[in-house]
Amino acid sequence: MTAPVPEDKLRLGGMALRNGLLVHGPTQWAAAVRTEGGELKVASGRKPDLGGRASARVPGVRGIVKLAEAMAVIPLVKRALPEARLPMQDVKTLGSMGAAALAGHAIRTAGAHRPDGPGSRTAGREAAVALVSLAPALLALRSGDLAAYHGVEHKSIAAYEEGSDAADAHKEHDRCGSHLVAPMLAAAAVGNVAMRRAGLRGPAAETAVGLGSAAVAVEMFAWGERHPDSTITRLMRRPGFEIQRAVGTREPTEEQLEVGRAALAEILRVEAGQVEGGE
Repeated sequence: MTAPVPEDKLRLGGMALRNGLLVHGPTQWAAAVRTEGGELKVASGRKPDLGGRASARVPGVRGIVKLAEAMAVIPLVKRALPEARLPMQDVKTLGSMGAAALAGHAIRTAGAHRPDGPGSRTAGREAAVALVSLAPALLALRSGDLAAYHGVEHKSIAAYEEGSDAADAHKEHDRCGSHLVAPMLAAAAVGNVAMRRAGLRGPAAETAVGLGSAAVAVEMFAWGERHPDSTITRLMRRPGFEIQRAVGTREPTEEQLEVGRAALAEILRVEAGQVEGGE
């Protein structure tokens, strides 16, 4: 069962860094990292508003806008905290992204050369392409301390919501982005098959399918939060929990939890400042 965020608590989200944690609040972001020299550094700032409030009641659009706002924070974090190492900031991961792109192209090309033509591309083939595209993210999680800081993210936010200590919280979380994986892959597979059978090609069509699958996944994610006891919700989240358990998270050390506590304290400080300032 998914426990809703208590009314007296902020709704927080986050992103694990290779050496720390980025936390999103309603209007602010905060990040804490452990430098190579062992120093704990913290930074924070205001989140960019790309129309999240205006689109809050527009299904499909609101999810894409929120994702765009989360991505827009990343360069702000790097500017304020140059020591922060991003999840994909790794030569092996970048190499795997290139390999995944080539593999996906090869799978589609093989389908195009079948005697019955491009229309024979099946949802199974597109699902295979989608799964291949997931490989770089899984590789990134398995390397270095990223999985441990993903655990820090979950444990820190859960501890805040539950009023407990991060060390005692679970490393898997109901609102993890891994729960977007299954619906996004399914929507992308169906969308790509429909696109190709309609004779559509090119970057614009592929971008439309990508945005559409992300929008569907976010809406299903939100629906699951509103219906936590639904069988559909449980089935939809099972792959995400398995990803978290097997690959995505690792129990962090006390030193890593300290970084998470610093990021959490900073986001609560700056968000409280916004309330006091009346903004």
